[in-house]
Amino acid sequence: MKQIPLPIAFERVPSFDGFVPGANAAAVQHLRRLGRGSAALAPLYLWGPQGSGKTHLLQALVHERQLAGERVGWFNAADPVPWEVDEGWTLLVMDDCERLDPLHQQAAFAAFIDAATFQVQVVAAGRVPPVDLPVREDLRTRLAWGDVFALQPLAEHEARATLQHEAQRRGIELTDDVMDYLLNHFDRDLKHLMALLDRLDGFALAQRRAVTVPLLRRMLAEEGA
Repeated sequence: MKQIPLPIAFERVPSFDGFVPGANAAAVQHLRRLGRGSAALAPLYLWGPQGSGKTHLLQALVHERQLAGERVGWFNAADPVPWEVDEGWTLLVMDDCERLDPLHQQAAFAAFIDAATFQVQVVAAGRVPPVDLPVREDLRTRLAWGDVFALQPLAEHEARATLQHEAQRRGIELTDDVMDYLLNHFDRDLKHLMALLDRLDGFALAQRRAVTVPLLRRMLAEEGA
């Protein structure tokens, strides 16, 4: 059993407000109102390629629930089995569903049964739609039973807006040439870009220099990137 303590132990606490929805507005709206109405306990499944925001949205949902005083469980393919669902949870999250091996599939199926028994909401995510998941049929059926949303990666202007928003939050002046370098030399995977921005912020502070393309190149050279 793994219950995430409050505050959540992520480097940046993702939020719905910090997520640029782009083509994913319907999924964000659904997550924000999850838990209300007659279909409250129908499972929800998010899928999309790396960098489309699946884990960010799951973390934002968990953080919002914990701020409201609720207890939440989170499992993924790296967690040891068996998975134990606490009847005091209001939400159970399963991430990286496409990576579940046979033992983790068994654990996930059992967790679904326990969640139904305890009236715990289930929200899951993976890189492919439920029908294409390489998992046992009974688990695939449960993941596909409720609402399913396909997430789309951000367009370039949306990725720029997200990076600029995070830079402003950190007090970094991110010029157009730095932004162009980031988006033209690296995959537009926001998780990777945010981690890169985090390293760049620390490097600039250590060097007592403004964030520039030469500084970024120097950091990458010293890292061996």
